[in-house]
Amino acid sequence: MDSPTEPKPAVYVETTIISYLAARPSRDVIILANQELTRIWWERETQRYRVLISPRVIEEARQGDPRFAARRLELLAELEALESDPAVETLAEEIRSALHIPEKAALDAYHLAFAVHYVVDYLVTWNCKHLANARNLRLLADYTVSRGLWLPIVCTPAEMVGEVAED
Repeated sequence: MDSPTEPKPAVYVETTIISYLAARPSRDVIILANQELTRIWWERETQRYRVLISPRVIEEARQGDPRFAARRLELLAELEALESDPAVETLAEEIRSALHIPEKAALDAYHLAFAVHYVVDYLVTWNCKHLANARNLRLLADYTVSRGLWLPIVCTPAEMVGEVAED
């Protein structure tokens, strides 16, 4: 339990987390399991953290089916949004280049840049193609360490859920 004087660790919630929370249950058993782990993490664990998003998360959440976009935006409205900063823009482009993230997935680099720039403890995501990916995490570590920058822990909700008790 956190003491009243100790600040809570910060967690940056990337758009896939909100999307999994707002989506109808998937027919794909793996995605369905991930949706359930996300729900469990959200309901049982988030109170332990200072939960952060960025304007880029809001931008992504607005896209797609209007019904689900509205639900995503409703979930995001309760969270603390980090400020845009020109340094984040520059950092995102450098990270995108260092991790070889394609231009069409540039927003993924922005999520990393916000977490690095604002010294966020964790970046939680289901994006395993560009974010929670061992090869890219190695490249991110090399990049941040070589520049003396913060290295957040990038992980999925499954890695942050404590013991999953039966409901």
